[in-house]
Amino acid sequence: MTRGGGSVVQPALAGVVGTVTGFFGSVAVLLAGLTAAGATAAQAASGLAALCVVIGALSIAASLRLRIPLCFAWSTPGAALLVAARPGSFGTAVGAFLLAAALGVATGAIPVLTRAIDRIPPALTGGLLAGVLLPFCLAPVREAVVTPGTVLPLVVGWLVLSRFVPRAAGPAVIVAAIVITVLQGSAGRILAPAPVLTAPALDPLAVVALGVPLYLVTMAGQQLPGLAVLRTNEYVPPTRAALVASGIGSAVAAPFGGVQLNLAAITGAIMIGPDAGEDRSRRWVAGVASGCTYLMLAAIAGVVAGLIGDRPPALVEAAAGLALLGAFVGAISSAIARPDTRVAAAITFLVVGSGIAVAGIGSAFWGLLAGALALAVLSSRR
Repeated sequence: MTRGGGSVVQPALAGVVGTVTGFFGSVAVLLAGLTAAGATAAQAASGLAALCVVIGALSIAASLRLRIPLCFAWSTPGAALLVAARPGSFGTAVGAFLLAAALGVATGAIPVLTRAIDRIPPALTGGLLAGVLLPFCLAPVREAVVTPGTVLPLVVGWLVLSRFVPRAAGPAVIVAAIVITVLQGSAGRILAPAPVLTAPALDPLAVVALGVPLYLVTMAGQQLPGLAVLRTNEYVPPTRAALVASGIGSAVAAPFGGVQLNLAAITGAIMIGPDAGEDRSRRWVAGVASGCTYLMLAAIAGVVAGLIGDRPPALVEAAAGLALLGAFVGAISSAIARPDTRVAAAITFLVVGSGIAVAGIGSAFWGLLAGALALAVLSSRR
């Protein structure tokens, strides 16, 4: 099976496995973010379906055109940011989605901006991402006290899976939590994945206050690691083309309720690395298979959004926190890697994690501002 059609089986399977893992490993976070931003159940279902369609089409087109496994996903850190920011209306969130998309396109189109992103201190981006993920990672702790009979077995199962099959741990606990929620009768109703257009709010201050952190957390938490995965597997990443394409794709999905999309990072390692076969010249098939899988998942977006409901049940939130624990640890590690910037990182993390809102602007903006000021003051002192 080294010639002909047989050689594409392994990369195709890698694309399917990576996509299903990414979908079920983060769909609860996405829906929690959209509903926290003010989306109705129908708008959340529309956003999920739109993202699946755009990601699917983009992955297929890019992988076929460039003959490398260029795989895309939605911004899980961006969705988590919505939970922390809680904008005043879903129209504000849609406006922020469009602004973040425009910034992404500009970053890819203007070389100086691409270089500037590389110079953002990890202390700030790591602290921002860790603060955004904190509420999710606290959910298992809270729910273990409230409903220990259901949450603690979930924690034990996650630990066992993390020991033996770590890639399956996150998706498995989220699927288990959804199944338990359905059996308990506390899930929402099944919805049709019909497109729902939402007009962006005309509130420049609120849009900028959410859109800029969304752009930064997506760039630092997903885009740059996604490019690193390509480099690690000896592909020359089409950096500018990938950033522009993901920005345009984000702009297409935004009016339908879709958060920013980006290169796949964690699941990208499954679809780009050795799991996709020894023949690197055929791994582009994984990107095509990933895209096809996303298009099929779009058909069940309403089912998934409906089962999780207008507000993700507590058990699903706890499972999402377990699935995001690895990302939280990575963000903390990045934030405190350098001793001379740890204080600024801690300030960023604490302000973002506090969930405060001042003048209608969420904690992500204030955390970045506080961390940047602390970094400037402490650096000038030295």
